[in-house]
Amino acid sequence: MAQQYDLLGEYYVALDSKGRFRLPSNLLKALGDRDTLKFVVNRGFDQSLTLYPKAVWDLIKIQVDNLNKFNRKNLAFTRAFYRGATELVPDSADRLLLPKQLLSWANVEKNVVLNAMNDRIEIWAEAEYDEMLNGELEDYSELAEEVLGGSSIQELGQ
Repeated sequence: MAQQYDLLGEYYVALDSKGRFRLPSNLLKALGDRDTLKFVVNRGFDQSLTLYPKAVWDLIKIQVDNLNKFNRKNLAFTRAFYRGATELVPDSADRLLLPKQLLSWANVEKNVVLNAMNDRIEIWAEAEYDEMLNGELEDYSELAEEVLGGSSIQELGQ
């Protein structure tokens, strides 16, 4: 059975000149054994990157690999999903080195926001994150109603 994660929080971190950032202590605790930590980072949505614990990546990869590649949309999604995907292992100082091509794609220069979401972490350029939040908050209640409005708390827990 795959490891369960409960990643939570927003973390503002700075990249060093090589494109590395240190994983915040709270995330390290939630991720488990430091000696076996591995990640995969790829292009996320909305100009962000997504950092997956390797076990989570492996499960999602199975779904993507099982898509019918003769369907053009499936093939396009598979290409986009794998484009730039890179395995990362923290160094002895708990830092991750992000690939330059991914940093460039996500408009990351120095300051990033790590947005932990259960089993993955979005990595945003701070300015892009703030812009996304400003637009998102305007229709948050409408979105909540559309996505969760017909569900009871009991249904959500199942």
